[in-house]
Amino acid sequence: MTQIDHLKSEIETLSTDDFAQLRDWIAEKDWKLWGGKIAKDAAAGKLDFLKEEVLTSKAKGQLRDL
Repeated sequence: MTQIDHLKSEIETLSTDDFAQLRDWIAEKDWKLWGGKIAKDAAAGKLDFLKEEVLTSKAKGQLRDL
């Protein structure tokens, strides 16, 4: 049995409240990891194309207020 299989089995035994706590913890951890990746990619210039798209659209008058 792999570690993931073992964890899945353990999760199946959790109470509703414990499962909700685990779900919230995993979601928060995932958001932090994702945020770190975005920050790292931005610092490395990997998201510069998005800035260019926005500036081009703005210059063409293609943007609208949300």
